[in-house]
Amino acid sequence: MNVSQTIETEEDLLTCLHIKLYHPQQSCKPLYSLLPVGTRSKHSADDPLRLGRDGQACSYALVDCRVSRKQLALHAYRSPPGSDMLFTIQNLSQRGQLSVNSSALDYLEKMDLPDKALIRFGEYELLIIRESGEAKASFEVEFEVLVAPPSRETCTCVPSVTPVTETGSCVMNSFPSDIRALGPLETDETLMVLMMNH
Repeated sequence: MNVSQTIETEEDLLTCLHIKLYHPQQSCKPLYSLLPVGTRSKHSADDPLRLGRDGQACSYALVDCRVSRKQLALHAYRSPPGSDMLFTIQNLSQRGQLSVNSSALDYLEKMDLPDKALIRFGEYELLIIRESGEAKASFEVEFEVLVAPPSRETCTCVPSVTPVTETGSCVMNSFPSDIRALGPLETDETLMVLMMNH
């Protein structure tokens, strides 16, 4: 019998979620000290991946009292015609919205996670990129800390907000920190007019 036929190949190529994190105060606070940054961790596909402040209730924890005890969950699933492992994201925080690209999710709302998504809650920005694999029972997670906000590169701002060409940052970044600290806000003409009047 050929050796390659006896080796179980299901777990050889795991789907991987690359989670790239950014917070404006990450250089002076140990926000990510409980995360396995830079290494791949295996996670069971039938168990939701939870991220939040509570290390007991969550798969991965952030050291930040402003993060909800359970902030978000990623649920793995498969659709019948395809073999790819896909994910939904769910907002577990009762305290604030979570935004996926430009779509806001309230408490317990969920949506399909795109292959590349910019997630925002509070002052956090997470760029999640799905690398497909063939395994059915588990997937991998790899955390990385970014030195600049991923929104500068992706510029997935609200369509009415235009990028600033010199810096590549978004106009949203020019809002005062007390407004940004409120969490992910949807900007509209009213807010833009209020900001221009100050």
